[in-house]
Amino acid sequence: MFIIIKILSSAAIIGVVTEIAKRFPTYGGILAAMPLISLLSVLWLTVEGQTKEQIQQFTWGVIIGLPATIVMLVGVYIALKNNLNFVFAISIGLVCWSLSLVLQNKVQEFLN
Repeated sequence: MFIIIKILSSAAIIGVVTEIAKRFPTYGGILAAMPLISLLSVLWLTVEGQTKEQIQQFTWGVIIGLPATIVMLVGVYIALKNNLNFVFAISIGLVCWSLSLVLQNKVQEFLN
């Protein structure tokens, strides 16, 4: 039952943000950029009894993932701005994201 509550409440938030984005694209983008998924995840992890250390590791993972996510979104934005097909733009974004994570891991290995 708890998983159904998580799914429905999370889907409702995404639905509301999407509806706002239809009417006010910039504000919808700002709302979508909010750490809604991260905060919801922290909330659900806490409610489910995860330890403080586990939640701390989760939030660190989110922080580590931010640069690649930014690169992905910039790639999608540039592709769409240049009138590329939506699916192709998303594909470019995913490739940018993947390459960013690989590069980030290589840099981290080098620094360690």
